[in-house]
Amino acid sequence: MYFSRHKPDGDWFQNVMVNPIVKIKYNDSVFVGNAKIVKDEKLDEKISQLKYPGEERAKEKRVTIEVTLDG
Repeated sequence: MYFSRHKPDGDWFQNVMVNPIVKIKYNDSVFVGNAKIVKDEKLDEKISQLKYPGEERAKEKRVTIEVTLDG
C-alpha cells in the first residue's frame, strides 16, 4: 500500500518519520503495518502516474511511503 505527497510537510507524513508503526482506518476496519520511505525514483514516478492518470501533476516529484501490513 502506498501513500504519496508533493511535499513531506504533512502531519501524518512527519508522524511516520518518527514512528513507522501505523494504523490505517478504512470503513469499519483497522489495519496495522510498518511504513518506510520509497527510495526508488521509478516506483515514485509510477505511483504518481497511477494516482494522477493523464494529469500534468503526475510528472511532479513526490515523496512516497510504502506500508507493509502485518499478518
